[in-house]
Formats: sequence, structure tokens, C-alpha cells
Amino acid sequence: MSAKFQVFKILGQFLVSTVGVFCCSVLPACAGGVGITSYGHSSLLIKGGGHSVLINPFKAVGCASGLKEPRVSANVILASSELADEGAKVAQGKFLVQPGSYRIGGLALEGFTAPHDRLGGRRFGNATLWQWTQGGLRFAHLGGSAAPLTGEDKVLLGRPDILIIAVGGGAKVYNGVEAAEVVRALKPKRVIPVQFSREVETPRNCDQTGVQPFLDAMQGIEVKEVGMSIDFPRKLSDETVINVMR
Repeated sequence: MSAKFQVFKILGQFLVSTVGVFCCSVLPACAGGVGITSYGHSSLLIKGGGHSVLINPFKAVGCASGLKEPRVSANVILASSELADEGAKVAQGKFLVQPGSYRIGGLALEGFTAPHDRLGGRRFGNATLWQWTQGGLRFAHLGGSAAPLTGEDKVLLGRPDILIIAVGGGAKVYNGVEAAEVVRALKPKRVIPVQFSREVETPRNCDQTGVQPFLDAMQGIEVKEVGMSIDFPRKLSDETVINVMR
């Protein structure tokens, strides 16, 4: 082997190694972790670990009036219910809304039932809570419930790395104080509040408030305003942090 060829070989190996390190430093899916995009209301697109998961696609009605519907594609779509504002079939992907155990493309997902109101489900029926691991991070999606967690719920959910929880109140989801009680019970590392009014004036036919009552109830916990997207590495610090997305 000529000296010139050896130089080129070593240079090529160096470039491959450098590019790999760079990619893994800027792309969460490369070394674990996820990237999350918010579409407003309670709809998030989570990418990482070779999967894309869309939660709660909506029609632009009720409290979601004026928002752009998330007409996107994902491997899996997880809906809290089939209500138009949290389980509309406007996106492309495997749509899951019923409780159960699923395995799709190597992604294991668990859905279990919880009342969608404070009356044991007698008014709005039941919602589905979701749990799964993606990009090395454990998720819990509580986007459509207003009932306190049972002891069984707490065991099933464990301690999530990332908790997605509705906080806007009204008849169908937790208000700020109720959501804060759930956060304290589960002790997640990161919290993404959803399903709250983001407007100065609440849309007509909407009984939800803004995120501030929840933040007030979580006094002493760090809050970060992160805009429409955020990346989480595979390893998160142990303390609870609230990430407010637009």
C-alpha cells in the first residue's frame, strides 16, 4: 500500500468519524433523544428513535378555533378520544384511540382508560391515557382527562421522563391546580402543558383558561418558554422543569 493511499485512508476515516460526532451532537434521533413540534391546543409531533408520533390531531373548532390543523404524516397517531378537538382524523398514520397494548414498527405503546370528566365519565365518557418509550425517553400523555389519578394509574405511569398534560380546565381536562397535583404525584423530569388558551381573549365556545393558573400552582418549579419546538437529549437532569410551548 503506497504512502499516498494510506494518507487518504486515514483522512477518510477521520472525516467519517467527525461527521458522525457532529450529527449525533445536533440530531436527537442519532444518539437518542427526541425533537418535539407543537401545533397548538394539545397536538404535538414527536420525532426520535426512528419513529414519529403525533398526538391529538384536531379540527379547528371550539377551543382550537383559528389554529392550523396538523395535516401531517406520522408513523403513529395517539388520540385521547375521538372528539373533534383531540382526535380528528386529519393526519396520515396509524390511528390509535382505544386502550390496549400495541407494537408498531418496534414501538411499544400502552393505552389505558380514564374518565374524561369529573363525573366518572358520565358526561363525556372515557379518555385514553398513553405511555411509551421513544428515543430512550419515557413518555406519558395525559391530554384528555379531568379525573384524579388512581393508585393503579400511578403504578402504570411510573415516573415519566416527559409528561404531556392538559391544564386549561373546563369540563373535560384538568385545571391548573388539578394538573399540578398530578405533576407532584408523578414527579416527571420534564412537563409540557397543553390544551390551554393561548389567546388574550378565549375563543367562543371554549371553557378553558390560559397556562398561568397551572404555573401559579407550580410555584418554585423552573419554567422555560421554548416556542414551537424543542429538543430533548436522551439523558435529562433529575429535577422537574416545565417547558411551555406555543
